Amino acid sequence: MKALTYHGRHDIRFGDVPDPAVTGPADAVVRVTAAGICGSDLHIYGGNGFSADLGYTPGHECVGVVVDTGGQVTRFKPGDRVLVPASVGCAQCRQCAAGFTARCERATSSTELCYGVSPKLQGSQAQALAVPCADVNLVHLPEDISDEAAVVLTDNAPTAWYGCRRARIQPGETVLVVGLGPVGLMAAQSAFAMGAARVLGVDLVAERRAFAAGLGVEPVEGDDVRAAIRDMTAGRGPDAVVEAVGSDATIELALKAVRQAGRVSVIGVSQNKSFPFHMYLAQVKELEFAIGLCSVHYELPPLIALTRARTDQARGRGLPPFRPLRRAGGVRTVRRPLRRRPQDRARPDGLTAPPSSLSGVQPVS
Repeated sequence: MKALTYHGRHDIRFGDVPDPAVTGPADAVVRVTAAGICGSDLHIYGGNGFSADLGYTPGHECVGVVVDTGGQVTRFKPGDRVLVPASVGCAQCRQCAAGFTARCERATSSTELCYGVSPKLQGSQAQALAVPCADVNLVHLPEDISDEAAVVLTDNAPTAWYGCRRARIQPGETVLVVGLGPVGLMAAQSAFAMGAARVLGVDLVAERRAFAAGLGVEPVEGDDVRAAIRDMTAGRGPDAVVEAVGSDATIELALKAVRQAGRVSVIGVSQNKSFPFHMYLAQVKELEFAIGLCSVHYELPPLIALTRARTDQARGRGLPPFRPLRRAGGVRTVRRPLRRRPQDRARPDGLTAPPSSLSGVQPVS
C-alpha cells in the first residue's frame, strides 16, 4: 500500500510499505478514508520526534472502514464505518475500562499509547491501519456524521474539550485561549459550549486572530499581550486559561495572565524536561494547574452528541446545543440542552453519553 514515512528532520517520503495485517485475535485492519495532520506530527517533521526511530508512518487522526478482524473481535465486522481514536488502550486494565486510555496501566512507554509516533504502532497517514484491541480502540461512526466532521473527533476536538473540562470552566466566566490553531479554535468553541461569557484569544498570526473573531472570540491585539489582557478584563485577568501551544513562553504567559485563584489547563505538547515552573507565583496566586494528554475515548460521547446536533441544525431538523451571540461588552452564550433519551447514560460532568456512540467503554459512575 501507499503511505507516508518519516526519515529524519524535514524528510517525509511517499511510497510503498507493507500492507497491515491482523496479527492477533483481537486486532482489526481499517481502510483509511480520511486522515488529519496533528501539531505533534509537526514536532516529528521538525526533527523533534517522540522516539529516535526512522522509517515509520506518522499520523494518528483517521476514520475509515473495517476490512478485516481477528477471531475475538465481536463488536465490529468488515464494512463497518469507524472512527479511530488517537489514544490507544489495552482493553484490560482499570483505567482503559473507564475510558482513560492515556493512563493505560499496561503500557511500558508513551509510544504505545498513540499511533504514528514510533514503529510500535504504525500511523494513519496511509491507505490502511492496523488497530490493536479493536473492540475498544474503534468507535462506530453514525451515518449522519461525515468523514470531514468525524476526523476532528479522533484527536483535535477531544483534546480541546479535555483542556476546557480540566480548566473547570463555569457559566459566565471569561476564558483566555493561548494559540488559535485548530485545537485552540476548538477550545474556544468548547469554552462557549460550557457556558463561558467571553473568550479571549492570543496568537501571533493575524489571520488566525481574524478567523477566531468570526467565531465570537475577542482577539488580543498589540505588542504587550499581558497589558492588553489586563485592559480587556478590567485589570483582573481571565478566570481560566487554556494553553494550546506547548512552548515555554506561552505556558508562562498563561500562568502570569490568569487571575488570582484562577485555573490554567495546558494541552499544548511540551517536550521540555526541565520547564522552569514559577512555583512561588503559583502559590501566591493560589493557582490550579492542569496538564496532560487526552484520553479520546472518555471525551467522545458529548462531542458526538454535539456534532450530531449541529448536523440536525444544518438539515433544519433541530436547534444548536449552544450559540454565541455578540452583545455590547462581550459575548453571551445561550445554552440549549441536548435532547435526552431514556437510554442515555449520565456522566460525572453532567453531560449525557449515548451508549451506541462509544463501543466498549463505559463512563465512570
